[in-house]
Order: sequence, then structure tokens, then C-alpha cells
Amino acid sequence: MNWERIKGNWNEWTGKARQEWGELTEDELEKTKGERDEVIGLIQQKYGVAKDEAEKKVDAFFDKAA
Repeated sequence: MNWERIKGNWNEWTGKARQEWGELTEDELEKTKGERDEVIGLIQQKYGVAKDEAEKKVDAFFDKAA
């Protein structure tokens, strides 16, 4: 997965990410600006998962969706 490409098209990705993680708001995702670590932190916070689990979920989602 190419995070530079994801960041460049972040507006498109926010809708897909909201479908995957319904508890995230559009504003929260916009604030991350597509930064991988910020997205992971948001998943950790909203879903109460460990960092390594959040990383796996984020990477799997973007690998599958890309």
C-alpha cells in the first residue's frame, strides 16, 4: 500500500473508511489528513484496541481497498 497515494486522495478514502469503521466521523478522519499513525490512533481510541491490532486493521483495509 502506498500511503503517499492514499494521502493524496484522502477525500475519496474518508468515505470508504467511514463504511468500514462506522463510529468514525468525517471530521475526525479529515483531521488525520491521511496520516497513517493518526488513523491508527483514531481506531485505537474509538474501538479500544491495542496499537498492533489497529495497525493490522488499517493496513488490511487499505490493502484490500486499494
